[in-house]
Amino acid sequence: MSVKADPRAWQRMLSGRRLDLLDPSPLDVEISDIAHGLARVARWNGQTHGDHAFSVAQHSIVVEALFTRLYPSTPEERQMALLHDAPEYVIGDMISPFKSVVGGGYKTVERRLEAAVHLRFGLPAHAKAELKDRIKKADCISAYFEATVLAGFSESEARKFFGTPKGITRDMIELEPLPAMQAQALFLQRFADIEAERQKSRETGK
Repeated sequence: MSVKADPRAWQRMLSGRRLDLLDPSPLDVEISDIAHGLARVARWNGQTHGDHAFSVAQHSIVVEALFTRLYPSTPEERQMALLHDAPEYVIGDMISPFKSVVGGGYKTVERRLEAAVHLRFGLPAHAKAELKDRIKKADCISAYFEATVLAGFSESEARKFFGTPKGITRDMIELEPLPAMQAQALFLQRFADIEAERQKSRETGK
């Protein structure tokens, strides 16, 4: 009698790491894998205008820029804003309607991955409620402009789902979809820039 093997619950990354989705270890998280994956995950299920998909990597850069513009913040907080969708390098960008169908199981996996990513880079496992709310506000502003500029939403429809952006106008945001390699490089560069800020902050004690 053959013994049925347990379903595989890990993904092999291009770095060579094997990340276990059920019990992700920070030691198996690499920023190169995150940037590579997010640059190839399409927002809006790819239903956007342009020669390229609008990637989660590019979205993350926009959200961090909005967060930094809207709020006084530490380098650590900016890094968490940049990494707010990092779990999607493994599980993809499920659109909100599908998340509603899937239910709580998705959130459980997402939180485990978020904790592994954050701990890998010396961040709190999860953002505190106030910081999470601020990042979410920047996320919704980005979503509003993505929806109206790229995804075919009317302004009234976008306001219904994402709220009305305040203090931010279309010209403040770069929404031209980029090739994956360019989005990947920009994400890595922004991560490195913030890491340098974090290091300087540690050295100066500020």
